[in-house]
Amino acid sequence: MSERATFSDNDALIVVDVQNDFCPGGALAVPRADEVIPIVNSLAARFHNVVLTQDWHPQGHSSFASTHPGRRLFETIAAPYGPQVLWPDHCVQGSSGAQFHQALRAPHAALIVRKGFRRDIDSYSAFYENDRRTPTGLTGYLRERGLTRLFFAGLALDFCVRYSAEDARRQGFDAFVVEDACRAIDLEGSLTATHASLSKLGIPCLRTSEFI
Repeated sequence: MSERATFSDNDALIVVDVQNDFCPGGALAVPRADEVIPIVNSLAARFHNVVLTQDWHPQGHSSFASTHPGRRLFETIAAPYGPQVLWPDHCVQGSSGAQFHQALRAPHAALIVRKGFRRDIDSYSAFYENDRRTPTGLTGYLRERGLTRLFFAGLALDFCVRYSAEDARRQGFDAFVVEDACRAIDLEGSLTATHASLSKLGIPCLRTSEFI
């Protein structure tokens, strides 16, 4: 692992959705999410290049269960672009829940990618919305900057971290998931499915002790 220990100008840390609504007390709290914050802060301090992603939904977003009368929280429906989990209202634009956790420390982050801001489509990945066709622009930014090796941390491992890492790999980047800097929702086997998918795509799951 020694070749991964020095973070060069070609490496970037992608910090996914470390926001109040995903932390304890939030509208869609990921179990033990706050535990990742000191780990993420330690990682961010070692990387020259850091990108933050931020869920940024309008009121009445199509992924909210409250938008679909008679539907249940965490039920999966058929959206025009494919299966869609119905979530609690969360990370509403301008709300305190949508803000980054106050303990997050990455002052040198050069880019914030807001996702899920189109009312009729959700966005787990930092690279594409859930239709798999609408890009966020992150690929172009990373290529313009010459960033080729990406390390992913944050929330939640089995949704936004997973889809971001997978899309990074498909876009030709070297992708790594720092697993102890993530926490999962684990909805109906989603964590097991995540590990299987990452393995199939050749995306290593690392622990910080392996390279720090």
